[in-house]
Amino acid sequence: MLIGLWIRDVVLIEALDLSIGPGLTVLTGETGAGKSIILDALGLAVGARADAGLVRRGAAQAAASAVFAPAPDHAVWDLLEDKGLSYARDEDLVLRRTLSADGRSRAFVNDQATGVGVLKEVGEALLEVHGQHETVGLLDARTHRPLLDAFGGLDGPGRTVAERWRAWREAKDAVLALRAEADRADAETEELTLRLAELDRLDPREGEEAELAEERAILGAAEKALTDIAGAREVFDGLSPRVAGAVRALDRARERALLAGAAEGGTAVRRLAEASAALDRVLIEAAEAEAAVDAAAEAFDFEPDRLETAEERLFDLRGLARKLHVSVEELPALRVRFAGRLQAVESSADALKAAEAALAAAREAYLAAARELSAARAAAGERLAAAVLGELAPLKLDKARFRVGLEAMAEDKAGPAGLDKVTFEIATNPGEPFGDLGAIASGGELARFALALKAALAGRGSGPQPLMIFDEVDQGVGGAVADAVGLRLQRLAEDTQVLVVTHSPQVAARAHAHWRIAKAGEGERLRTAVEPLAAAAREEEIARMLAGAEVTDAARAAARALIGA
Repeated sequence: MLIGLWIRDVVLIEALDLSIGPGLTVLTGETGAGKSIILDALGLAVGARADAGLVRRGAAQAAASAVFAPAPDHAVWDLLEDKGLSYARDEDLVLRRTLSADGRSRAFVNDQATGVGVLKEVGEALLEVHGQHETVGLLDARTHRPLLDAFGGLDGPGRTVAERWRAWREAKDAVLALRAEADRADAETEELTLRLAELDRLDPREGEEAELAEERAILGAAEKALTDIAGAREVFDGLSPRVAGAVRALDRARERALLAGAAEGGTAVRRLAEASAALDRVLIEAAEAEAAVDAAAEAFDFEPDRLETAEERLFDLRGLARKLHVSVEELPALRVRFAGRLQAVESSADALKAAEAALAAAREAYLAAARELSAARAAAGERLAAAVLGELAPLKLDKARFRVGLEAMAEDKAGPAGLDKVTFEIATNPGEPFGDLGAIASGGELARFALALKAALAGRGSGPQPLMIFDEVDQGVGGAVADAVGLRLQRLAEDTQVLVVTHSPQVAARAHAHWRIAKAGEGERLRTAVEPLAAAAREEEIARMLAGAEVTDAARAAARALIGA
């Protein structure tokens, strides 16, 4: 709902702040008073086309702000989300635009700078304009399908179609993913097989690298220890013969000393005997030491080729890890992964076949629901056409014919809304072919047709309805037709907010709020003023509309009768 309009320096308006209530609000006044300026200013605020002619003479720029209070479930909030604009659903929404005298403009949503195109999109979500010069809303065929579905109460079938569309799309995505995966798998199967064979040959185990490194360190140390023991053993191999030879030499020397007359207990003989005895002891100790060395060598559990085997194993593992760009510790897991990938390749054909069957089922389910929705739309279209035709005659459009066109789209054009392209079509005179709503040449007729359609749709909408603006919808009609227009506007305003520029007293009498537009001042100080009318002033204004320049008591009585009708 529009709750406020702030205007600065727009044509003849210097400064104007308006508060707007619910229901039907009418703007009346003499021709040229500036009623259209109010709508032009509102259009400026919501992104409509604008040129520098809107800027008041002598002003640097024109500015207009429209303050809306959309319902929390209004679609405009999702639009703001999509455009990346911040908002709060429990706060007002302010659209603002400035227009400089050189034609440049700036747009804002909640004081956030944005493009005029975005401002226009937001504005179109909040209001519809039906007037002498343009109609915004109904001429956009994109709005026709939602309007028909709302009229036909097709929210439930529509949700079913949307859900099945999503299921179909997800099934299609799954098939595409599996096909792409199969293509990639086929390309890498040969390499996977080769790599897995290498891994199977090596059969790497978790923690094996650390075990081999530790074993290599131990075996390396053992090998060095055995080398040292072998060196010591070689010493013993040469020691015993030399010591035994020395003992024999000492024994011969002792014998020769005795033959030379040396006394048995003499010093020389005695010393040679001591030396021989000491060498005997050396032989005994050396034999014991040699036995200990042999025992130590035997204590090492060492196989000469074990170190070489461990080093070769470690070399092979690290070489394959480098080749596969992983660590040695990752080789067992990689082996499992490669085996899984190969198994997936082998089973992918079955998975793809199952996915394709699911896709076919999802497609059939969607098409069945979409065809049911199409049939329901066709029936709703006939009912809507009948309802609109019932509204046309009282609005002096009795020669016009209306129908809802449903065109079946190709399957590749299908979407969450179904298979139908929905367009509202009209033939303005008997014998003429049906065409889109733009075929209505007269702006007044187009506005009245929009009113007829909106009246037929009234109360059938799903969700918040936009503000509807009718600019001189009663142009060229009067009497009973004008009263029919006013009655339908009043009915329409029961469900949504309606703003009407009118010259018809019958329309003005139906209003919930009445503004009188007039010019004030003269010359360079001529300005447009807006006066909200209380009951007495409203009666006088409607009497003026009935009587013309001179308001009579009869006109006042007629005005009271219209207001009370």
